[in-house]
Amino acid sequence: MYQIVPVAPGEQQFSGEAGGSPLKKKLANEGRPLVIAGMLGCVLVLAAVVAWCYYSASLRKAHLLKTELLDLNKDGFIVRNQAGAVLFSMAFRSGTLDLDSCSKEENMLSCTQSDSGKINFFIQTVRLKDTVMCYRVRWEELQNKHSVEHAMAYNDSHWYGGAETATQYWPIRIQGEEEPQPFITSDVYSNRKAFGGILERYWLSSNATAIKINDTVPFHLGWSEKDRTLRFQARYQDSPFRPPEGQPAFPELSYRVCIGSDVTSIHKYMVRRYFPKPIKVPSPEVFKQPLWSTWALHKTAVTQEKLLRFASDITKHGFTCSHLELDDRYTADYGEFDFDPQKFPNASGMFEKLREDGFQVSLWTHPFINYDSINFGVAVEKGLFVREPSGELPALVRWWNGIGGILDFTNPEAREWYSSHLEMLKSHYGVTSFKFDAGESSYLPRQFSTLVPLTDPSTFTRRYTEMAIPFSERAEVRVGYQSQDISCFSRIIDRDSVWGYELGLKSIIPTVLTISILGYQFVLPDMIGGNAYLNRTTGVLDGKNGLPDRELYIRWLELSAFMPAMQFSIPPWAYDKEVIEIAQKFTELHETLVAPRVLELAGEVLSTGDPIIRPLWWIANEDEAAYKIDSQFLIGNDLMVAPVLEPGKQERDIYLPAGRWKSYKGEHYDKGPMYLDDYPVDLDEIAYFTWVQQDN
Repeated sequence: MYQIVPVAPGEQQFSGEAGGSPLKKKLANEGRPLVIAGMLGCVLVLAAVVAWCYYSASLRKAHLLKTELLDLNKDGFIVRNQAGAVLFSMAFRSGTLDLDSCSKEENMLSCTQSDSGKINFFIQTVRLKDTVMCYRVRWEELQNKHSVEHAMAYNDSHWYGGAETATQYWPIRIQGEEEPQPFITSDVYSNRKAFGGILERYWLSSNATAIKINDTVPFHLGWSEKDRTLRFQARYQDSPFRPPEGQPAFPELSYRVCIGSDVTSIHKYMVRRYFPKPIKVPSPEVFKQPLWSTWALHKTAVTQEKLLRFASDITKHGFTCSHLELDDRYTADYGEFDFDPQKFPNASGMFEKLREDGFQVSLWTHPFINYDSINFGVAVEKGLFVREPSGELPALVRWWNGIGGILDFTNPEAREWYSSHLEMLKSHYGVTSFKFDAGESSYLPRQFSTLVPLTDPSTFTRRYTEMAIPFSERAEVRVGYQSQDISCFSRIIDRDSVWGYELGLKSIIPTVLTISILGYQFVLPDMIGGNAYLNRTTGVLDGKNGLPDRELYIRWLELSAFMPAMQFSIPPWAYDKEVIEIAQKFTELHETLVAPRVLELAGEVLSTGDPIIRPLWWIANEDEAAYKIDSQFLIGNDLMVAPVLEPGKQERDIYLPAGRWKSYKGEHYDKGPMYLDDYPVDLDEIAYFTWVQQDN
């Protein structure tokens, strides 16, 4: 017999019945929530692990995309200061980075993919000094041949540099919307929306940031007023730039961004590292005494008789002269190298007479040979011209004096032929030097070939300026690209006889400051009063010749007296006795006060590259007001000049940076920075102040 044994607590009772016992069902129902809870717990743990892994990966990625004070993302990068404020930002406009393709090795971030395909991208951090941090940036397309474009934001700072322009402002003003255009040397007198004849791929900001675009980049520049950006673009399509021979036309945009402790020190660093320096100072006489040009006075109607009379009048009115400049047109045809016997019947005798009277003479020259010149056939036969793309025929170009060929200065034979003719003029007549006109790459055909292929058309400008080297003591050029070491005078482009910012009186200080920042320090600020073109002259017409407005001429004269060199063409005696006396006063002041200081600074340029003519922020880089003033400037650090640039004014507001200053009237100011409101400046005066050493 079977005895029923009671079930102990916690033990199961087995039964053979199909439906199970009520106790079993109860226990099964009570256990189901525990299983679900366990499964949910496992899911939560798994989710936590995934989240932690994602968070860790994000941290690693965030760390990966940082280097020093730079943060990189798919759309661009920013650079911060130690306090976290944004100093510089650049947006990638032509594509976005695939961040999964990025890696970091020591001080370099690199990526291999963008949304358009394979690329070679990197940002390398280079700490060059305790106070300077630089970032090398490169984006090279390996599949896409269209363009690479980055947009630099202004970030509420003031920017300087780039290029001479027709309407020149200091600091740069972004106006309107401009698609990127080839950043090449151009004649802004004939094309006022182009970039000028003196330019460099360099910009500087008030927040101590500088950017230098690499020389190898097929560089185009645009801007957006709406977005407050400069647009940096690299492209070969629809462009005068060409890839190096044998290389595919994949665009590459590469540049350096450098951050310093202040704007002056970072500029000094950039100039010393990236710009060539002059190897000698030009003739001291040109710094001391004005040169006198025939151009604005006589234009192309100059003759032997007029030149001799001009020289006689200079002496008669008691003026000094570093040299006379015989401008366009002394030859019978453009492209010849001897005097037109109709206009200069005794050129040798003329030069002898001028030498006896104490005058040295320079001549105007240019790179063109017109088709009606006897030298055109010679140059064709010798293969001296820039050619059409096929290389078979010379390329004809149009310039302001006609149609002809342009000499190929990459060709040693063309250089020798041109130079030998200049040397012949020098040896035969005793010519002292030359005014090298034109040279902008905008005078090259859109499609062309040269003996040595040019990947960058502005290299032509550099080759042309090299022709001035044998004559650099008194030579002048009006173009510059990577040619700071030519060591001659850089003339700003022709000015109109007007007051304003478009090639007028107000444009002179911004233009001189700009090209000085670009490394061209021996500045010739063109002719006093402007070029007196009939349709671009403020004033009363005098017969066939338009004299500049008398007040404009006087104010222009006063400003020029405080520039590195002075140049007359319209003579003071074209007006009246008072103008003659004012001109005598200021040419003497230039020689006794300004020139000695300029020559001292010119000697320093050879080693430092520092500007002779300096902006106010050079000595006041913590002063916001100093960054915006475009009507005052410094000569060195201790002579500050404030000319009157408005018609009908005999007073002006003057800003004095911190320090002790003594005015030309003998007044002392030592509570700066300060404004002098409505400071009186008579018509025969220019306001200037000298910095006074503080007593210990």
